[in-house]
Amino acid sequence: MILGITGGIASGKSTVTEMFRKLGAEVVSADQLSREAVQPGSAALERLVSRFGEKILDPDGRLDRSRLASIVFADPEERAALNRITHPAIAALAEQRFSELAEEKADLIVYEAPLLFEAGAENRVDAILVVKVEEKEQLRRLQERDGLDAAGASARIAAQMPQAEKIARADFVIDNSGSLEQTEARVREIYRELALRCRENAPSPAEKQE
Repeated sequence: MILGITGGIASGKSTVTEMFRKLGAEVVSADQLSREAVQPGSAALERLVSRFGEKILDPDGRLDRSRLASIVFADPEERAALNRITHPAIAALAEQRFSELAEEKADLIVYEAPLLFEAGAENRVDAILVVKVEEKEQLRRLQERDGLDAAGASARIAAQMPQAEKIARADFVIDNSGSLEQTEARVREIYRELALRCRENAPSPAEKQE
C-alpha cells in the first residue's frame, strides 16, 4: 500500500513522515527525487537552464534552488513552466522506487509529496493523508524556517493550492497545530488502520503458491 502525504508549506509533512518511518513504513520523498532529477547533466536541468537561463545555476553548475524559487513564486506562468519540466522527471523516479520497494515486499510505503495534487500524482497512491496547520501557526513556522518576512511568507502560502481544497480530497487528516505528542498519537492511529488493511489484503499462503 502506498500512502501519499501532502499538505501546505511548513505544515509539518516531514515530521509526520518521519513518525511513519519510525513505525516501520518505507519512505519515498518527492523533494529528494526532485533533487535527483536535476543533477548536473540531466535532461531536466538542461531544460530548466534553457527556460530560465544560467542565472539559476551556482558556480559549480548545480541548480540554485533558492534563485529558482525567487523566480517561480512570483509568477504563476513561470511556476507552471517549472512544473511541466520537473513533474514528469520526478514521476518517473517515483515509479521506479515504488517498483523496487514492491519487489522487496514492503507493506506500507509513504510518499511524501508537497505537490501531490498539483502534479496529478494522486492516482499513484492508494490513500492520501493531508497534514494541516492553523494559518497563523503556518505563517510563523514558515517565517522562522526560511527567514522570510510576513509578506514573503504569505506570498509563498498563497502560491499553493488552498489547504481546504487538499483536505476535501484527503482520506486522512492530521492537525499538526498542537503538540508533537498529539500529532504522534494520530499517526499511530492511522498507521494501525493501514497496517490492518495491508494484512487483510495480503495473499493467503495458498494464493502465494499459485
